[in-house]
Amino acid sequence: MAKDRYRSFLHDEPANIQWRHGGPPTYDAVNKLFEQGRTKEWPEGSLEEIVQNAIKSWEMELSHKIRLQDFKTINPEKFKLFVNGREGLSGEETLKLGSYNALLQSSLPEDLKPYKADEETFESSHEVFRSAFPRGFAWEVIKVYSGPPEIAYKFRHWGFFEGPYKEYAPTGKMVQFYGFGTVKVDDSLKVEEVEIYYDPAEMLGGLISGKNPNHPMEDGTEASPPSQECPFSK
Repeated sequence: MAKDRYRSFLHDEPANIQWRHGGPPTYDAVNKLFEQGRTKEWPEGSLEEIVQNAIKSWEMELSHKIRLQDFKTINPEKFKLFVNGREGLSGEETLKLGSYNALLQSSLPEDLKPYKADEETFESSHEVFRSAFPRGFAWEVIKVYSGPPEIAYKFRHWGFFEGPYKEYAPTGKMVQFYGFGTVKVDDSLKVEEVEIYYDPAEMLGGLISGKNPNHPMEDGTEASPPSQECPFSK
């Protein structure tokens, strides 16, 4: 199997790694989306490329490895994930929840949540977004502001809403959002802390813009999705 150019050790893993789906994943589809839609191609060996590939590798491990002890990107004993100022999650907590549930936790009232992380499992959350983004959900570094041991960066996440999101029909349009993150690494460049700040409405607003047959208006036209002006998690 050809090596993944954006996840340096994906195909250099020992045989005893326990993969969630029986073997290492392939990223051909989302890599193609990334290469076609990225805003800039960073020079090989640049700090931006290193940070981008490191975070892609961490996401790969979080989504596809079962045991925290098999992770190469983090320091399991110290790792914490902070999203939008919420309480930090340990490595085991993050692995149990999955990336989508960890990033989309919210204190909004239940009837205003377009995504309810507390009702989703690791597996169901990934299935929801694989369905909505059949070509994948690409991620890129826009800018890096500082180097190790505390790395600050701006990022962009995007995909095309070409499959159903729960009861909402696909629109075919691009859904994207921007955010800011920091990563603290130890002397061996393993991650100890990740902080991420972004507006979930930039993504979820696009996903609830499709037709929803369960909520028609009285005249038969489609109701507008609920306002998502200020879903910032507290």
